[in-house]
Amino acid sequence: MMICRLRSLLSLAKCSSQPFQSPAAAAARTFSSSHHLQNVGFIGLGNMGSRMANNLIKAGFKLTVHDKNSDVLETFSQMGVSTKKTPYEVSEASDVVITMLPSSAHVIDVYTGPNGLLHGGKLLRPWLLIDSSTIDPQTSRNLSATISNYILKEKKGDWEIPAMLDAPVSGSIIAAEAGTLTFMVGGSEEALLSAKPLFLSMGKSTIYCGGAGSGSAAKICNNLALAVSMLGVSEALALGQSLGVAASTLTKIFNCSSARCWSSDAYNPVPGLMEGVPSSRDYNGGFASKLMVIVITVLLLDLNTEG
Repeated sequence: MMICRLRSLLSLAKCSSQPFQSPAAAAARTFSSSHHLQNVGFIGLGNMGSRMANNLIKAGFKLTVHDKNSDVLETFSQMGVSTKKTPYEVSEASDVVITMLPSSAHVIDVYTGPNGLLHGGKLLRPWLLIDSSTIDPQTSRNLSATISNYILKEKKGDWEIPAMLDAPVSGSIIAAEAGTLTFMVGGSEEALLSAKPLFLSMGKSTIYCGGAGSGSAAKICNNLALAVSMLGVSEALALGQSLGVAASTLTKIFNCSSARCWSSDAYNPVPGLMEGVPSSRDYNGGFASKLMVIVITVLLLDLNTEG
């Protein structure tokens, strides 16, 4: 039985960009802390977060949630989910807290603002905090360093100091609803192994990227590549139509030739060519272009500062 459980835990490493340093030791620690996952706090119930939270509920986790939108909280309350007025109240009721927020400023406020997750002095109940927001790597690193100075109110297995993972996602609202997201994770490998049941309830792939901030860095790099390809596909389709070639014809050509990419075969920007994507829903529900601009601009400024 122990061998089977060990194999199950180590299967996560198949997607890993780096080998695990000490799988046996990490797995042993995971076994001692895996039962501290049942009480999960979730903050940020927007287009992505609400669907991720729903998948955790379906998987049997006990959720406590918070969002600034009172209508969303009422919806979850009617589902029998515990709702709280502040992030701090969520923290006090949870072993693990997941945040899914629009920007770095929102994340900082939820963690360190008035009644934030870290409001209760240097003692913290959650042994693990997971931020799945798309934010700049430096903010992720700063929060991780801050949390490392805290102490758990109650020792959880072998954990005495809380851990943080930056774990942004890729896959759109459709994947969030289907539970097929890809998580890019930075932080402690041991914490990642311990959090595996949570990630598997919300996604299909979990890729370890390195230390604190690495997940956020990988996500922004992924966004940069996506932005370039989406702009290219959109401009090419617009040009082709202006020259008299139907968008559907161009799409067929792209998808069986060198122009094929996710933006053409899975997320086509032209209305009516593909079901279930933002372009066929009046562009509602996708990743906002203003957020794309913000995160890439922050990354470029961060690189310029470091240089």
